[in-house]
Amino acid sequence: MVKLLGAIFIIVATTWTGFEAAKHLSERPRQLRQLKSALQSLEAEIMYGHTPLHEAARRLAAQLTKPLSSFFEGFAKKLTDTETTVKDAWEASLNEVWKQTALKQGEFEIMKQFGETLGRHDRFSQQKHIMLTLSHLEREEADAIDKQVRYEKMAKSLGFFSGLLLIILLI
Repeated sequence: MVKLLGAIFIIVATTWTGFEAAKHLSERPRQLRQLKSALQSLEAEIMYGHTPLHEAARRLAAQLTKPLSSFFEGFAKKLTDTETTVKDAWEASLNEVWKQTALKQGEFEIMKQFGETLGRHDRFSQQKHIMLTLSHLEREEADAIDKQVRYEKMAKSLGFFSGLLLIILLI
């Protein structure tokens, strides 16, 4: 009876681990789509709304889900509450939230680079920087979708079968 209970516990734990790994793989493309959408909204706010950056970031935070909403919320708060540059506020907000996302180092570098240009140029140059960032994120999203298609099902199966292997080895 104890062996059966232990075997069930092992199967549940390893299967759950596999499903968590698969969830991480599917979360990355979703967050990248959200990030691209946020940058497109930011572009519209800058180009057509003439909205101040802190207000645009606050509006984006209201539209997005966590963890990206936390990023834009923190960015807006830093711009209004502290004496800082846009670049420093952007980078500090990125650093605070990044570990909570499913995004990789490549996306971090793209967003960090974008933050260095944010607020430094006229509207049309800013629009070009947003477009460039969107094209980089598009490439990252294609890579994320490819990895999701390739490895999501495998991660789920690997979790279950590693549990079975472990049980066989222990018996």
